[in-house]
Amino acid sequence: MEKGKIGVTTENIFPIIKKFLYSDHEIFLRELVSNATDATQKLKTLASAGDFKGELGELKVSISFDHQKKTITVSDNGIGMSAEEIDKYLNQIAFSSANEFLDKYKDQASAIIGQFGLGFYSSFMVSDKVEVRSKSYIDGVPAVKWTCDGSPEYSIEETDKAERGTDVILHIDKDSKEFLDEQRLETLLKKYCSFLPVPVHFGNEKEWKDGKMADTGKPKVINNTHPAWTVKPSELKDEDYTKFYHELYPMGEDPLFHIHLNVDYPFKLTGILYFPKIRNNFEIQKNKIQLYCNQVFVTDSVEGIVPDFLTLLHGVIDSPDIPLNVSRSYLQSDSNVKKISSHITKKVADRLADIFKKDRENFEKKWDDLKLFIEYGMITEEKFYEKASKFTLFKNTQGKYFTLEEYNVFIKENQTDKDKALVHLYTTDPVAQHTYVAKAVEKGYDVLVLDGQLDTHLINTLESKDQGSRFVRVDSDVIENLIKKEETHTSKLSKTQSDDLAQVFRSQVSDSDKARFQVRAESLGENDLPLVITQSEFMRRMKDMAQFGGGYSFYGEMPDSFDLVLNTNHPLVVTLSGDLDKEHADELKKNNSGIEKTRVEIEFMEKEQGKKKPEEISTFEKDDLERLRGEMKQLEEKRKTLLAAFGGEHQAVRQLVDLAMLANNMLKGEALSSFVKRSISLL
Repeated sequence: MEKGKIGVTTENIFPIIKKFLYSDHEIFLRELVSNATDATQKLKTLASAGDFKGELGELKVSISFDHQKKTITVSDNGIGMSAEEIDKYLNQIAFSSANEFLDKYKDQASAIIGQFGLGFYSSFMVSDKVEVRSKSYIDGVPAVKWTCDGSPEYSIEETDKAERGTDVILHIDKDSKEFLDEQRLETLLKKYCSFLPVPVHFGNEKEWKDGKMADTGKPKVINNTHPAWTVKPSELKDEDYTKFYHELYPMGEDPLFHIHLNVDYPFKLTGILYFPKIRNNFEIQKNKIQLYCNQVFVTDSVEGIVPDFLTLLHGVIDSPDIPLNVSRSYLQSDSNVKKISSHITKKVADRLADIFKKDRENFEKKWDDLKLFIEYGMITEEKFYEKASKFTLFKNTQGKYFTLEEYNVFIKENQTDKDKALVHLYTTDPVAQHTYVAKAVEKGYDVLVLDGQLDTHLINTLESKDQGSRFVRVDSDVIENLIKKEETHTSKLSKTQSDDLAQVFRSQVSDSDKARFQVRAESLGENDLPLVITQSEFMRRMKDMAQFGGGYSFYGEMPDSFDLVLNTNHPLVVTLSGDLDKEHADELKKNNSGIEKTRVEIEFMEKEQGKKKPEEISTFEKDDLERLRGEMKQLEEKRKTLLAAFGGEHQAVRQLVDLAMLANNMLKGEALSSFVKRSISLL
């Protein structure tokens, strides 16, 4: 027996491996099965190169466990090792058998997985002793046994082993007993080894017999050695892609489309990406693309390898050119990653463009399921935006779809304002905003339906790209102001009458913590509504965007701000103004005269005092100005009280306010009950 010390620079190598080198202890199984797979692939490569002339037999990897002995064994019938090779590859960590092998057989060894050299030592994360029993493929070389208890000391001795290959026997430590469980091991094997290129055996198949599950004696193969992404696209049908999707995601709905990636230069990349049905649901599952390295599962956190919006896709990416750290769990940034990321983005955009071009009808049917993904890409990825803008669709209230270019042509004649800007009207809820939509359609305008979670962000992006167009929600202002034309309506009321009526209506509206109101008078058409509630496009957009956090969260804390637009040309409003004049003409005239006289005096005194230095203004002058300001406030309060009383006495005022509220789904609870009672009494 030979004894020695492992060739490492520190005696603390095993604690480092155990605690820090691998972020997740379950990785040990993946690493050992990967090494075993390498051993079989190396033998195949040697045979194809003519360096091994024996019988390959059925190459496989087998995993077994013994609960009583507390062992897990990973076996292969691959290349095996001699005593010298074990000494080199297991005792001298600086050398990687896989790297050396790749150097020698770089043109034929495409399936070699292990390129890191430390994978074997992950076994010490869960073991207090590891045995390796190996027999080389070379005839006459004795089998050897290597043993190590987790310290730098090891022993090598000859042993009996009839079959070619390697057995790695882990004596599981007390903290890792969870792995001595059939279901736990099978779950890990299916997670990491489902698509390895050689059969992986674990236990035996079972079948229902005589009222119970019985062992068939037939080894259970837990992997698919030829997954769809390793097959040429020309050899696959649509049903093959769908079948593979359900192999990856057994509970998933059928995908919409797929993209088969197959690149050899300037990097190697294979895979299949699927477009799932996302709809308006931003609970985005960003762990659905699985990353493999030569069919060995690495991670399903691929944010570092593909742009963020592509993480909404499902499927598999397999590339030996993606650099990984020693645990194979985290991606590192380098030029290959950037190239691969750009390539995948281009392939996805090209595939969507191709589907749109060849089968637009089908594309339109699936648009609602694709919309969120495509909009996310346009907002976050410039290169994708350039291509996607050609096939991104917009649906109007009639259910017709347009590309942006098509839609701009469609609305250009009617929806260009006096400043030559193209105005896109939209609704976020055609039912709730029906009154505003109907008014726009009556005016000859077309209205888009933008009810998606990312639509606000998208229209901001579109407006930044084209300064000559803008998007305006139909309820953000009265129709005349949404698309300003040259024509205007002359008001039937004077400015004073308009201001007084605005104050009358304001008195019948209550602010709250969640909503603030202001009333303004506008000279609209006689057939337009007497009172319309609008919300500023800018503020509403900011509040919508605040829901997604970032720099807009401040707006989310602010109350909603609404305008009540009073139509000074509507017959009901004109009649109310007439009633106000009849009932309070003298009082209003006297009050108005007093306000005007006081305003002139205040302006004169402010002007005179403005000519002097502060210390030159006498106390009498200051007091006189403050007296006038107090009188002005009293006059304004008196007018406000008079107008509020008029508003409270005339049911038509409150009725018009409630009708406007009702049209915006803002009338609820006690206010709604009062409206119903009032409506009945007015009838």
